[in-house]
Amino acid sequence: MSSVVAPEKTASNTMGPKEVELILVKEQNGVQFTSSTLVASACNETAASVSDERETWGKKIDFLLSVIGFAVDLANVWRFPYLCYKNGGGAFLVPYLFFMVIAGMPLFYMELALGQYNREGAAGVWKICPIFKGVGFTVILISLYVGFYYNVIISWALFYLFSSFTDELPWVHCNNTWNSPNCSDWADNSSVNDIYKVTPAQEYFDRGVLHIQDSNGIDDLGRPRWQLTSCLAVVIVVLYFSLWKGVKTSGKVVWVTATMPYVVLTVLLLRGVTLPGAIDGIKAYLSVDFLRLCDAKVWIEAATQICFSLGVGFGVLIAFSSYNKFSNNCYRDAIITSSINSLTSFFSGFVVFSFLGYLSQKHNVALDKVARDGAGLVFVIYPEAIATLPGSSVWAVIFFIMLLTLGIDSAMGGMESVITGLIDEFKFLHKHRELFTLFIVVSTFLISLFCVTNGGMYVFTLLDYFAAGTSILFGVLIEAIGIAWFYGVDRFSDDIEEMIGHRPSRYWRLCWKFVSPCFLLVMVIVSFATFHPPTYGTYTFPPWATTVGWCLAMSSMAMVPLYAIYKLCSLPGKFCDRLAYAITPETDHHLVDQGEVRQFTLHHWLVV
Repeated sequence: MSSVVAPEKTASNTMGPKEVELILVKEQNGVQFTSSTLVASACNETAASVSDERETWGKKIDFLLSVIGFAVDLANVWRFPYLCYKNGGGAFLVPYLFFMVIAGMPLFYMELALGQYNREGAAGVWKICPIFKGVGFTVILISLYVGFYYNVIISWALFYLFSSFTDELPWVHCNNTWNSPNCSDWADNSSVNDIYKVTPAQEYFDRGVLHIQDSNGIDDLGRPRWQLTSCLAVVIVVLYFSLWKGVKTSGKVVWVTATMPYVVLTVLLLRGVTLPGAIDGIKAYLSVDFLRLCDAKVWIEAATQICFSLGVGFGVLIAFSSYNKFSNNCYRDAIITSSINSLTSFFSGFVVFSFLGYLSQKHNVALDKVARDGAGLVFVIYPEAIATLPGSSVWAVIFFIMLLTLGIDSAMGGMESVITGLIDEFKFLHKHRELFTLFIVVSTFLISLFCVTNGGMYVFTLLDYFAAGTSILFGVLIEAIGIAWFYGVDRFSDDIEEMIGHRPSRYWRLCWKFVSPCFLLVMVIVSFATFHPPTYGTYTFPPWATTVGWCLAMSSMAMVPLYAIYKLCSLPGKFCDRLAYAITPETDHHLVDQGEVRQFTLHHWLVV
């Protein structure tokens, strides 16, 4: 190891303090690290201290658990297993892993590296290419919109948890005040084929929890129900006290919320495989039908699952990684956390289908009759299977605790994306983080009240359908183009080398520049081409509701062109000069003054 101290330089102002530049060169494992400190005045010292005061994770494991906790959410349990079963069983893993390798992991890695190098939230990182800052506001808005309805799912789980502390679970029989004449137990085999018959568990969710029978549609919401409102308030309080101090508090909470689901899933699997019919359910889950790979829909669903399961495009990965130490190995983190996410999805399928196989055999019906995805799986089918077990109340409590922990850390990630993104963009909020966090969570709570009314399920469905569908794909597409093409994949690779000591391989650079953007472009086109108006059961949304949904989706996507126009109009000079400043990193604006604009050269666009 060697160190060199540069000679003292006298400032132009002889009456002022002198400039001393210290250059420390370390050589370790053949790699040289250089750091410099420039002391010119008290003002400069203050600026340096401000740039270094950014909070960092207490421990590396806090960051990993936070990323895993965010990426592993309810969709890993209620969507992936069903998709796998419906689309050829084990054969579905072929397109899933293919898209994981060419798009999922590269985009995951890209966001972690972007946030860690620039040490700012989703909007602030675009100092690397100011004209694209609008995409930062896009992902912040999407995360905010998702919070409006995602917290409601957690409140449902909390409601079910409270309802499970009883000798007999309330969704077992049809003799409750909320049941309709159509309620019929599975034991009546003739009712299975009767489309007018409904199971007690289905009626408990629809009529006992949601009270959807008291609403005629989205234009007849009614007042918020106090039971669900209370549960939602508890969720909001938990979120606030998990986030109010930043990663100091959230990094501790995830030790419980990110690890508990794995404990519970393991316990449920050990119980599930001992049930009669469980092996048949697992065989159906894993059965391989390679002929299904000839169906384009299978590939589309695999690509869609990859896009949403890793959590890319919500600004959360950027926010979390911005609190890392500069030299943290983000490449290793990306591989580890994205792999754990996919393995968790696969593992949860064994848990889900062991119980579905048991339910299928118990009621002597085909597995297709009980297999479904979404809220119907975790709030209807799974509770119904649990209700038939000895000690059903205990198993119900365990299951809904798992749902709570799966949901809470994902909701924390979404809120952190909004809070970090806006605080980093509007610096005056730094001193008022606790109040600003309170403002965000309370605002989310007030909007979420529309989802806990009698017709709240219709609002929930509309938000779920439009808030983070096409818009999130669009946001990630623009993000990938901005980084790989305008900022430059070579410059981005240099940044990564500066952090971890080696450049990304050609494989990653090719994915960032060509493969992933093409993949995302195709997904955006497919998303528009395959659009169908939302429905809930037999209810079809009126045209005005679909219009409102599209306005919601477009409001986030519009941030990209609107900010680009604003940036070009706010800069001085001719159009070419304004464009040069808008697409050049802020740290290189002095080069623009000298007429050196990398983006105006052919080499910049061709290099990989």
